[in-house]
Amino acid sequence: MTWSNARRVFRFAPSTNGYLHIGHAYSALVNFEMARATGGRFLLRIEDIDLERCRPEFEQAVYADLAWLGLAWEQPVRRQSEHFADYRRALARLEKRGLTYPCFCSRGDIVHAVASIPGWPKDPDGSPLYPGTCKRLSREERRRRLGAGHPAAIRIDMSAALAEIGFPLGWREHRSGSVGQDVVAAPEAWGDSVLARKDIPTSYHLSVVVDDALQDVTDVVRGEDLLAATSLHRLLQVLLDLPAPSYRHHALLRDPSGQKLSKSLRATPLRTLRQDGLSPAEVRAKFAADLAFAGVS
Repeated sequence: MTWSNARRVFRFAPSTNGYLHIGHAYSALVNFEMARATGGRFLLRIEDIDLERCRPEFEQAVYADLAWLGLAWEQPVRRQSEHFADYRRALARLEKRGLTYPCFCSRGDIVHAVASIPGWPKDPDGSPLYPGTCKRLSREERRRRLGAGHPAAIRIDMSAALAEIGFPLGWREHRSGSVGQDVVAAPEAWGDSVLARKDIPTSYHLSVVVDDALQDVTDVVRGEDLLAATSLHRLLQVLLDLPAPSYRHHALLRDPSGQKLSKSLRATPLRTLRQDGLSPAEVRAKFAADLAFAGVS
């Protein structure tokens, strides 16, 4: 599939499981300024599939923080929690072709299964690759467990998916000041990744590629911590006949110890910084060199 129009579309897609920090401000500004510099569109998407951890007050804070920065975005805002049906349809397409299977294992089951195997590989996020326990179940056993109400995640059958495609995958990675570089994808590094969780009918990986396609996103500009995930995203795009955006993975902001700023490590929220007197002009000044280097000044 190819894009239906030439106007470039950028998006900032935060998860509302906490307050934005200065690293989010950087990513949002880069996307906003690139859209403005190219005469493109800037979208805000709320990634709130985790209904337990994502909360309305965090979503409202996103709007307040971005408006304070001087950003404007198109309406309506797409909220992932309102579009589970879109992800179910995409998943059904893969299931129909035999590219997925139900998995009844817990995280503890997986860790226990591979604990005694020296050098068991891990995925790019550091989790043990799934050993294929449920992949080996018979259809009858899968049916029995599902019929008995056992909760199941849905995993991609990576070997079957790669065999169906039958050709190398890749993407165009755009770096500052360059016309782009071809990157070879390695989705096999993720193993039989989860596409739908036991309690949620999708995953980050599935929903993000579906959303980008439905919103005509042409340029995905995000942190380099998601560089490896692009391999899995490219696989899903090809399997689902979705267009491939151009990608640009920018450097992450880090604390004095070198750790990336993150909600899980309690990075200072942007709302706290602005309450303490930080101004939008100071934020932009802090990133001026980076924005210019990215070609969006």
